Amino acid sequence: MAPTGRAALLAALGSLPVGIWEPGWTGMLAVNGPIALACACDYALAAPVRRLRLQRSGDTSVRLGDSADVTLTVTNPSNRPLRARLRDAWPPSSWQPGTEAPASRHRLTVPPGERRRVTTRLRPTRRGDRRADRVTIRSYGPLGLFTRQATHQVPWAVRVLPPFTSRKHLPSKLARLRELDGRTSVLTRGEGTEFDSLREYVPGDDTRSIDWRATARHTTVAVRTWRPERDRHVLVVLDTGRTSAGRVGDAPRLDSAMDAALLLAALASRAGDRVDLLAYDRRVRALVQGRTAGDVLPSLVNAMATLEPELVETDARGLTATALRTAPRRSLIVLLTTLDTAPIEEGLLPVLPQLTQRHTVLLASVADPHVARMATSRGTTDAVYDAAAAAQSQAERHRAADQLRRHGVTVVDATPEELAPALSDAYLALKAAGRL
Repeated sequence: MAPTGRAALLAALGSLPVGIWEPGWTGMLAVNGPIALACACDYALAAPVRRLRLQRSGDTSVRLGDSADVTLTVTNPSNRPLRARLRDAWPPSSWQPGTEAPASRHRLTVPPGERRRVTTRLRPTRRGDRRADRVTIRSYGPLGLFTRQATHQVPWAVRVLPPFTSRKHLPSKLARLRELDGRTSVLTRGEGTEFDSLREYVPGDDTRSIDWRATARHTTVAVRTWRPERDRHVLVVLDTGRTSAGRVGDAPRLDSAMDAALLLAALASRAGDRVDLLAYDRRVRALVQGRTAGDVLPSLVNAMATLEPELVETDARGLTATALRTAPRRSLIVLLTTLDTAPIEEGLLPVLPQLTQRHTVLLASVADPHVARMATSRGTTDAVYDAAAAAQSQAERHRAADQLRRHGVTVVDATPEELAPALSDAYLALKAAGRL
C-alpha cells in the first residue's frame, strides 16, 4: 500500500499522534488505539526473516564480457507468508556501471512452508574471483506499515576468466599448421625435423633431400619429405612486474599478453607440443605444468584469471633461474615482457645468454598504437613535440629489439590486436625452420 493510502486508512480511524515509517517516506499521523493495534498486528503478521533458509546455485565461472546467473533459493519455514524485498549484494565490479541496482534487487512472495527462487545476473568488468557479500531481506506485514529486516551470509564465488578474444584467429592458424604438418603436400626441411615419407622428385626440390639409397632401388629419383617434430616443450613466461600494469587502450598490457599466450597455447597443443606456463615478477605468481593437450587450455585460463600486475621491478635473474628449473631440457621459451630500454639493458640482457645457450627464445611485447599515431601528427607546435617524443620512443624500442636479435632472440613487437596472431605466426615460422 502506498504511503498516501496508508495515511488515508489511519486518518479514518482516529487521532493519536504516532510516527509511521516507510522506506523513502516519514510522516506524523493522528491515530488512536485501534490504529495502534492494527500496526502491532501488521508487525506481528510479517514473516520472520532470521529463520529463512537461503541456498545458492548457478554459474561458478564466466568469461570477461559475458554474463553469469546466480540463483538464490529462499525457503520460508514459518506459518506466515513472506512478502519481501531482497538485495543480493556483490562487489561493484560484478556489474557494468549503472546496472547494479536493478540486477541485485528483487521482490518476492513465499507462502508458508514453500520456497521461491530469484536470479541475479552478473556481468563482471574485471578478471578474478567475485564473491557474494550478503543478502538483506526486508519482510512486510499485510498493510506494509512495519517491517522486519535481517542480513544473511550466503557464500558463493564466480571466477571471471580472461575473454580469449584472439580465439577467432585459431582456425586460420590451424589451417597453416595442417599444411606445415604434412596433411597437405608441403615439403619442409630443416635441422630437427622428422622424416615423413618418400615421393618422386619434381623440378625445384632441394637436391639435398634426395634419398640416393631409395633412388637406387627405383627407376625414379626419390626425395625425403619432412614434418615438424612433435612433443616439443613450450614454456610461456608472463612478466607480471611493473611494466605489465601500463594500460594500452582500455586494458593493462598483461591482459593483452595473456590473450596472445592463450592463442599460442591452443595452437601448440594442437601441434602435439607440451605447453607450460610461468608467471613471475619477484616470485612465482602462477605455475602450470604437465597438463595433457585437452586440459592445458582450461588450466591456463583458470591460472590467469586471478593474475594481476604487481607494482615491483621484475627480477630478471630470478625469472631466468626459475625458467631454467622449469624447463631443464631444450625448449622454446616464450617471454611476454616489455621492450622498454631500461628493463631490457639493465635486467634481461646480462642474463640472456643463460637462456639462449640452452633454449630457443622468443620475446613478445605489447606496443602502444597511440605512440604510432603520435609519430605521424603534425600541424601544431604541440603535435610536432608529440611526434618527436614518439619517434624517440620507437627508436629506443627498435634498438632494444636489435640487441635481442643479436643474441639470437626472435622478437615480436605488435599492438594488442595484432600481438596474438603475430606471436602464433612466429611460432609456426620457427617450427617450419626446424628450430624447435
